[in-house]
Amino acid sequence: MSTRIAARRTFVDGRFIPATVVIDEGRIAAVTVFDPMADTVLPDDAVLLPGLVDSHVHLDEPGRTEWEGFATGTAAAAAGGVTTVVDMPLNSSPVTTTPEALDAKRAAAAGKLAVDVAYWGGAVPENLGSLRALVDAGVVGVKCFLAPSGIDEFGHLDAAQLEECLAELAMFDGLLIVHAEDPAHLHADGALGPRYADFEASRPPVSERAAIRRVIDAARRTGARAHIVHVSDGEALDDVRAAKAEGVRLTVETCPHYLTLDAADVPDGDAAFKCCPPIRGAANRDLLWAGVVDGTIDAIVSDHSPATVELKSNPDFGLAWGGIAGLQTGLSSVHTAARGRGIRLEDLLPLLTTGPARIAGLAGLGVIAAGAPAHLVAFAPDEDFVVDATALEYRNPVSPWHGQTLTGVVRETWLRGESVFRRGEPVTLRSGRELVDTSEAVQA
Repeated sequence: MSTRIAARRTFVDGRFIPATVVIDEGRIAAVTVFDPMADTVLPDDAVLLPGLVDSHVHLDEPGRTEWEGFATGTAAAAAGGVTTVVDMPLNSSPVTTTPEALDAKRAAAAGKLAVDVAYWGGAVPENLGSLRALVDAGVVGVKCFLAPSGIDEFGHLDAAQLEECLAELAMFDGLLIVHAEDPAHLHADGALGPRYADFEASRPPVSERAAIRRVIDAARRTGARAHIVHVSDGEALDDVRAAKAEGVRLTVETCPHYLTLDAADVPDGDAAFKCCPPIRGAANRDLLWAGVVDGTIDAIVSDHSPATVELKSNPDFGLAWGGIAGLQTGLSSVHTAARGRGIRLEDLLPLLTTGPARIAGLAGLGVIAAGAPAHLVAFAPDEDFVVDATALEYRNPVSPWHGQTLTGVVRETWLRGESVFRRGEPVTLRSGRELVDTSEAVQA
């Protein structure tokens, strides 16, 4: 275990400086001047980053471990420089909508975590009125869908139920995170064929825009905190900007696939690219990047939502399972696209670290500072590699970036000062912890 890690470019207080990170009992004791005789000294082509936080990850266990699981999913996180993930309440079985289901999830995670894990709960029609008990059991907030989720046991909320949910959460300042698509504007349920353009048209931007406006209106009336997950429609950001300026308690995220992929390049019949809402065109992507640059978008997170090869191999975009596997490649893919737009790594990093940490209430994560956990990443920002889906840590070798050349390589990841990933070596250490009390995040 390293007690002093030094780099000539260390990300501290929003900029890169020469520094040495001094570690004591898993926490950062001090950040001092660069010491070329430290226990670990990064080569000049690498930078030292805080561990990333990904607040949108589907680990699928228990119940659908053949899709992904705590062991494989957290290994992929470590290999991607992510030291804290927040697990979604579906697609596991049972879904995390009761304290008992959370207990089952925690039991399934025991001994398997390569990085730290917190949990989202779910808000469904059946548990409205009981959300305080779920939050008290240890989830960082609750997620709802405004359109069918694809999982029968995780029903969506109508307009009245959304209002009821937010009013309930407002009573104890709980957070609702929302999959925002309006079913009134969704045009297909079933077979669509192999043309990606037909799938994209079946879930038009107006669906997302209408749902986001509904959330904004309900959050305004109730005073509750709301967060929109995986925003794909760049034009919806105008409503978000206006709501934030008005004082509505709203945050939003987008994902690597929306920032780096283009609908025009999606091969017909390749469901590795299928997700909901869908990947859209280049002009829309530009609008999302504008939201990154101007601060409208609060976080960039993976929405890592894998499935088996069989479920992703159906060439019919209406029938194949939707979800992008992007946890391990998130930093590299977004960094590649950002540098192509002249966006500096130091300006991008807050959306991958402190932004998601704040949304999930995990104060003190995503920084290199005295008192923080020693979650660190050695990253080579100028090194290229070709994505090989079969070499990723996922349970299923499916990636829409397969075969692409990306720039930026995670070489090593430390959790509480202990190396949990080195490039070219298997992830074997399981020292990750559960964060079921948000005050534990900085203390862990």
